[in-house]
Amino acid sequence: MRRENFRDRAVVIRSYDFGEADRVIVLLTKQHGLVRGVAKGVRRAKSRFGSRLQLFVNLDVQLYAGRSLYSITQADTVAYYGAQIIDDYERYTAACAALEAAERLAQNDAPGDPYLYNAITQTLERLQHAEPIDALNAFLLQAMAHAGWSPSLFDCAQCQRPGPHHAFHPAVGGAACHQCRPPGAAEVDPETLHHMWLLAHGYESNPTNAQRQEAHRLTRAYLQWHLERKVSALGVMEQ
Repeated sequence: MRRENFRDRAVVIRSYDFGEADRVIVLLTKQHGLVRGVAKGVRRAKSRFGSRLQLFVNLDVQLYAGRSLYSITQADTVAYYGAQIIDDYERYTAACAALEAAERLAQNDAPGDPYLYNAITQTLERLQHAEPIDALNAFLLQAMAHAGWSPSLFDCAQCQRPGPHHAFHPAVGGAACHQCRPPGAAEVDPETLHHMWLLAHGYESNPTNAQRQEAHRLTRAYLQWHLERKVSALGVMEQ
């Protein structure tokens, strides 16, 4: 099937050097899903648009179909989110984790669905001012719900017994009652699950630091269990 040239909104997910002066840019586009394109000559000092093809930039890009990769011939900045992110370690690592998770999730997403693009740009905007871990967890929980595998955070995931419950395990689908609790389930504060429920549904929350950190561990474990692979940037946040 012949690929078409197109213009779209996009955010840079990651990039890597290619040849002597080029760079491959992995883009999460609004209407075409995950796209890999070559930006030719951007590693040269006189490159016209290389500085725009960076993390934390919302772009309007023009792509031409090549034999194996698209060619990025134009990139105009729509919004720049890096000013409040790149100099703040927690915001930077949270933003990188969101981008890496978005790439993993987009691999199973159908082109033409703008959800992940909209969600990641909103998350980068929110990271300008919100608590970084809350912004990241909200993105992950809502993106998993969009993918069809959100955790149960109140009723027991196995028998639907009403909560609140004190156990959580990714393999059973989230919260578990005392009868359905599997070996190895985490003992959790029910208020942590309530905090996660609020984030998953777009509400503000004011947890304790312990609840915030516990929510992040549970969200991370649930995401990586379903993806069946690690999101490296999430590990950096634990250091």
